[in-house]
Amino acid sequence: MSKANKKRTRLIFRGIVLLLLASAILFSIFSKEKVKVLAVNDKAPDFELVDLEGNKHRLSDYKGQGVFLNFWGTWCPPCKREMPYIEDQYQAFKEKGVHVLSVNIGESNLKVDTFRDQYDLTFPIVIDKTKDVRDLYNIVPLPTTFLIDKDGKIKKIITTEMTEEEIISYMESIQP
Repeated sequence: MSKANKKRTRLIFRGIVLLLLASAILFSIFSKEKVKVLAVNDKAPDFELVDLEGNKHRLSDYKGQGVFLNFWGTWCPPCKREMPYIEDQYQAFKEKGVHVLSVNIGESNLKVDTFRDQYDLTFPIVIDKTKDVRDLYNIVPLPTTFLIDKDGKIKKIITTEMTEEEIISYMESIQP
């Protein structure tokens, strides 16, 4: 094989490799589902998850009421610190039309049940086993809390640990 033929063969091979790489990149860019990033005043997406007792909870079940939608994990230090405050304010606000719906991200029932008992939590705790709700709400840091008003609209998104005073203020802000 002559030197010119080797160069041409190498050039064709490189061209094919580049074409395949470009095709793969374009496919990955355009074939992915676009996930909407939620913002204040958006309607909170409905979902259904099961609690530790096997009861189904839908966000839409709380229409007409305020929802303090908290995403968390048992391993998360800020989650551990704010849980007692959330429990205290759940007791103070549940008769005023503000509900806590606590979403654990993908942990076992045993871990979540042990955590619930350790912190004496009485609000509904559901587990997002498939992490579909996490993805629907674009949850990255834990804890993340969505304040949802009586009309199902997101009023605030909190992506940091909350003090008890902040939790009181947030629950007041979504009280119907």
